[in-house]
Parts: sequence; C-alpha cells; structure tokens
Amino acid sequence: MAQSTIKSKRKMDHLERTANNFRQEVITQAKVCGITNESGTVKRLRLAIENKDFTFKAGQWVDFFIPGVSVVGGFSICSSPGLLEREGILELAVKHTVHPPAHWVHTECTLDSEVALRVGGDFFFDPQPGDPPVNLVLIAGGVGINPLFSILLHIADLHGYQEGKGNRHKLGTVKLYYSAKNTSELLFKKNILGLMKAFPGKITCCFHVTQQCSQICKELQPHITEGRISEKDLEKHVSTDTSWYICGPPPMIESISKLLTNIGVPRNRIFFEKWW
Repeated sequence: MAQSTIKSKRKMDHLERTANNFRQEVITQAKVCGITNESGTVKRLRLAIENKDFTFKAGQWVDFFIPGVSVVGGFSICSSPGLLEREGILELAVKHTVHPPAHWVHTECTLDSEVALRVGGDFFFDPQPGDPPVNLVLIAGGVGINPLFSILLHIADLHGYQEGKGNRHKLGTVKLYYSAKNTSELLFKKNILGLMKAFPGKITCCFHVTQQCSQICKELQPHITEGRISEKDLEKHVSTDTSWYICGPPPMIESISKLLTNIGVPRNRIFFEKWW
C-alpha cells in the first residue's frame, strides 16, 4: 500500500515538478469540441481556444485547469502550432490514470466542457527561417509520443509551406523511433503512416513493440520491429547536424541518453522530456 501512495503522491505534483520550467503568463479558456478514443486507455481531446493571443511551440505542454478539480493537470500538446493558427484548435491525448485531471478527462469530460490552459515547457523544436537545416531523430516511449507527434506535425506543416508558399525554412530529415508494448498502444499510427506517405524520404518511422501477442496488420508490418530500440538502430544516424529528442518514462530516457552518449552524441544535441 505504501508503495502506491508514494507513486500517486509523486504523480500529483505537476506544478511542483515543473516549477523551474518556462511558463507563459497567458491563461486561456477553452471548450472541448471533440473527444475520440485514440486507444483503449487514451482519449484524444480537441479544444477550441478562445484567446487569440494564445500560442505554443511544438513539444510544449499545458497546465490544465478543470473547474471543481483542485489538482492541476499537465498534458503535452499533440497537435501542431499550425492547427492552432489555422483553426483555433489544440489537441491533447490523455492516458487514463487515477490522477484527478486524467480521471476527469476519462469519466466526466463531455463536449462543451470548459477548461483553462496555460502553456509551459522548455522541450520544443522551433526552427527559424534562415537556420541551417537540422536532421532530427525523435525517440518515443508509450504516451511520450505526444510532444514528438506535435514536432512531427509541425515539420510536415513547414514542408507544406515550403512547397506552397516559398517558405524560407531549410529542413533536414526526420526519423521517428516509437516503442510501445503492442500495436494497439501505438498512438497516432495511422496519422504517422500518412505523414510518411506524404513526405517520402523526409519523414520516416520505425515502430518497436516489446510484448506483441496478436497478428500485426499488413499496413504496419513493414514498419514494425519486435524488441526495444537498440544502439544498432541509432548509431547510423549519428552526425554533426543531427539533434535527438527523447520523451518517455524516466528509465527509458536514462537508458537512451546513456546509449547516445556512448555512441558519441554530444550532450548539447540531446533533448528530453520525462513523462511520469
């Protein structure tokens, strides 16, 4: 019993845990305008943002304020800054836990529920026009895919601009390694396959499953590797113009960071967000 109390206590303090992180001052009201099941344990919320000055960078999270719930949630944004600019919409994918904000999302949240949001976080990818191109390797474990999916969508937006509007962004390639227990827990897999098709060679992905029992569907098969992400997978991407973004449970981040350091990746090229 003591063990689980400690665990839930640690989980509760998003504000404490992120006290030293950057936070915007703007708090905006938002209305839930879509709820879908992304997997058996994850709900994807679409939120209509009321404040026109509200912005975020791909990879950041929000403080999530729910009327009547005293605990503040902390959820990574899984949509792109472009969707907010174009449609005033932001998306979150929230895994079911006993933590009050996540529990509320899964049990009480309905269309038209009103919440408030404030953006924070120092983990993001925000290339500026004129920056030299960077190759990215994104490494996700479980629900840690959220901020990395936002980064992936942002890059797709920038590529789209480039083809359409003569954007000045110079973009390198993006490789996503995404590990989960099984294919049903790989979030956004259809969207990710769609991005690979839309930007062949520019966006590629390898899904890793560690405890797959059922048959893997045909569409996913070419992109699936059984077993954990290994040194052999990653060492082929090491170069002076590659940046590495990792998000997942702390033990995974520690092992991947160590692995990257061992294969010669400089510390200032490794960025991570620990998702408890």
